[in-house]
Amino acid sequence: MASKVMDVIYWKDTERTGMVLTGLVVGLLSLFQLSIITVVSTVSLAVMCFTISVRIYYQLLFVLNWGDGQHPFKKYLDLDISFSGEQADLYMRKAIVMTLSAVDTLKRLIFVGNLFDSLKFLVLMYLVTYLGNLCNGLTLLIISVIAVFSLPLFYSRRQEQVDSVIAKIQAHIDNIKDIFQRLARGGGPPPDPTPGGAKPNQQ
Repeated sequence: MASKVMDVIYWKDTERTGMVLTGLVVGLLSLFQLSIITVVSTVSLAVMCFTISVRIYYQLLFVLNWGDGQHPFKKYLDLDISFSGEQADLYMRKAIVMTLSAVDTLKRLIFVGNLFDSLKFLVLMYLVTYLGNLCNGLTLLIISVIAVFSLPLFYSRRQEQVDSVIAKIQAHIDNIKDIFQRLARGGGPPPDPTPGGAKPNQQ
């Protein structure tokens, strides 16, 4: 299942990926004008009208001896989407662990377990307020869907250039973090990274 999802994201099957991406974007865009109940019911009606029409058409061909009578959606009906008991327990444990980890992280950020991390979270939330004034959650969801179908493909084709840019950005971020950490310690020069480096003069 995971491999099929990755094939769709990386455009291994262009036709299928195009259909999935178009359907997701059109469905999300329709939520700007219609309620989610209306969108879901309308899409369900359209899909049911299509599948029932195709099923009746194939059955009619079989009655007229122009077809083999095979179910047109047999491969989808035979698709196994069930989980064994062990798999279900494994996924449930992973979900519980991830949820508890997220709650623990939020607890440490909100109650200032680490001052530097809490300050970063504060700045992030402040920037998110500006982002909320520019666009709503549905817009961000549409952008995220488009990014999922475009960024991995772009990275796979421009991996060296992207890694180079990311390394430079990470170097600047590390420098800024080092400055703030030294300010939090009361200033002073950065420590010598070489083994046995010179120690600051003691008075």
